[in-house]
Amino acid sequence: MKVLVINGSPHVHGCTARALDEVIAALNAEGVETELMQIGSKKLSGCLACNYCDKGEGCVQKDIVNEAAEKLMKADGLLVGSPVYYASPNGTLISFLDRLFYSLEGSLHMKVGAAVVSCRRGGAASAFDVLNKYFTIAGMPVASSSYWNSVHGFTAADVEKDLEGLQVMRNLGRNMAFLIKSISAGKAAFGTPTFERGAFTSFPDGK
Repeated sequence: MKVLVINGSPHVHGCTARALDEVIAALNAEGVETELMQIGSKKLSGCLACNYCDKGEGCVQKDIVNEAAEKLMKADGLLVGSPVYYASPNGTLISFLDRLFYSLEGSLHMKVGAAVVSCRRGGAASAFDVLNKYFTIAGMPVASSSYWNSVHGFTAADVEKDLEGLQVMRNLGRNMAFLIKSISAGKAAFGTPTFERGAFTSFPDGK
């Protein structure tokens, strides 16, 4: 079992990385493999709305998004971390996730999703909410913890002092591992829920 981990911070060893490290350690302790991708410092453009991805050849912008898509389709879960910028996730991460989720060839149904955010003081809850919406629109069960999945601090050293935040990260890792294992066992015993596609309401007649 494997979780793809996305660090949306430009800082490889910053606050977000420290939070993710705590979740990763808990996942690994539960026997779940992890692979980390650092995308926060990449030069990424937003979606061009060209629908090239309808051809099943990934995003027309041939960059790390397509690489991540390939890894995600082989994974059992997705863990996303972001710093808080103006009460929202990093813009580079938003561009990355918009294109990743829109251009994927294949379903994320029943892959487990989880998000963590880091902030100096405020804005964590709204940034956390934005990231969770990517999972819920794709039929991904969302792993929870013992509080909002956030840590506080201006540096990674500050995060070390956020004992409750690190506790939340460990609980998240264990809960995510349990959910992945439970879904795997459930698939073997019961199969997967029917996941309908096809209906697309756009109200073109204005009614």
